[in-house]
Amino acid sequence: MLQIEHLSKTFNPGTINEKKALDDMNLLVNDGDFITILGSNGAGKSTLFNAVAGVFLADSGKIMLDGKNITFEPDYKRSKYMGRLFQDPLKGTAPHMTIEENLALAYLRAGHSTDSFSRISRKDREMFRDYLKRLDMGLEDRMQTQVGTLSGGQRQALTLLMATIVPPRLLLLDEHTAALDPGAAEKIMALTNEIVAENHTTCLMITHNMHQGLKTGNRTLMMADGRIILDLDEEERKQLSISDLMQKFREGAGTDLDDDRMLLSD
Repeated sequence: MLQIEHLSKTFNPGTINEKKALDDMNLLVNDGDFITILGSNGAGKSTLFNAVAGVFLADSGKIMLDGKNITFEPDYKRSKYMGRLFQDPLKGTAPHMTIEENLALAYLRAGHSTDSFSRISRKDREMFRDYLKRLDMGLEDRMQTQVGTLSGGQRQALTLLMATIVPPRLLLLDEHTAALDPGAAEKIMALTNEIVAENHTTCLMITHNMHQGLKTGNRTLMMADGRIILDLDEEERKQLSISDLMQKFREGAGTDLDDDRMLLSD
């Protein structure tokens, strides 16, 4: 369970560039929730993820995970039990290391081990191969290939496996399919849904795809100006069209949803 209480963050305070990115935010995420988050650019979505991941300290408020206060815990400690994917496929992997080495690094770190790669066993390597087979990209036969030579879709798929090879307590997906071609994006999203459901992983996913935001997971949030203005459960979402969602945003934010990156079609 993730609990966020009165979380606020202002960048460049006291200057002409002052920006309140999170405004007294409160959020309760139950175990196993798969929440999609929609909002215009600057709504505070990625700032929320950065605060939860420990990239910076919030100005005020509290972050609790499974009953533990992690508000002041550094990001490298949180990374042991949180997985995160970014929009850029180049993030999340070490390009000059092999596929096997990247998986081994993720496996040992998330497994709370400080052992070297020499401790990776034959059984572990077979597990890596089995995981790679799920991608249906032939990477299980290229485990000694440097990751920097892979395509964007292959790297993002590998990053997803690295983030979940030891099931995290919380998975953060920051538009992780947005930079991929449609075929690769569809494959990565299908694998995401499969892994999240299989492990009953608590997951937050930022998306600019309105249809995806309504149909993926079990809950939809909409953000504006650092606040959550709409929180829809699974039953409420079933009754809504994208036009309905736009109207609810207008009512909650007092303005139209204006973002040229937003995909509105069904």
